[in-house]
Amino acid sequence: MAYDLEEQEQIDEFKVWWKTYGNIVLLVIAVALATFSGLQGWKYYQHRQALMASTQYEALSQADAKDLKLIRSISAELMDKFSSTAYAGRAALIVAKANYVANDSKSAKAQLDWARNNAQEEPIKAIAQLQLAAIQLEEKQYDEALKILAEKHDPGFDGLFADLKGDILAAQGKKTEAKAAYQDALTKLDDSGQYHHFTAHKLEALGS
Repeated sequence: MAYDLEEQEQIDEFKVWWKTYGNIVLLVIAVALATFSGLQGWKYYQHRQALMASTQYEALSQADAKDLKLIRSISAELMDKFSSTAYAGRAALIVAKANYVANDSKSAKAQLDWARNNAQEEPIKAIAQLQLAAIQLEEKQYDEALKILAEKHDPGFDGLFADLKGDILAAQGKKTEAKAAYQDALTKLDDSGQYHHFTAHKLEALGS
């Protein structure tokens, strides 16, 4: 096919440009394709992980509460292999409760500590913090419990954090500080909720 002079000049210019920049263009295209492929692969992996974790969590939810061995086994797998999913943090709370009921507070605290640091959902982290601090209160580890409650947490749990702080301070005999914590809790708890009633009762019990 014959080209006129202008077309031939454009072709020659393109050949020169391609000789100079062709490899770079091909590299950019290859990187773009690899990135796209990687993203698609990652999305597939995440979807597969979530699906498998969901199946495991369903089995955990249906497990007999007294079958501690099964609960520990499924939870351990979720926390180890599926830690990037929301199910892992939830599983940690379930196995922590099972261990606590079985009088294994050491394991319960370890799992709550894991959830507090690794759960993907902020409310789950907050629940883990509260439950861990509550166990520490029972074991008279007051300073450790207060440190947990002082950590950053989901604001939706502010009232419960302040209430538990009041319990710890009251246990330490710090009446004035406990009253202040309960009063703070009352401003953050739902007026019509049961926790508000319980906190108000504890505040009254401390007297004037």
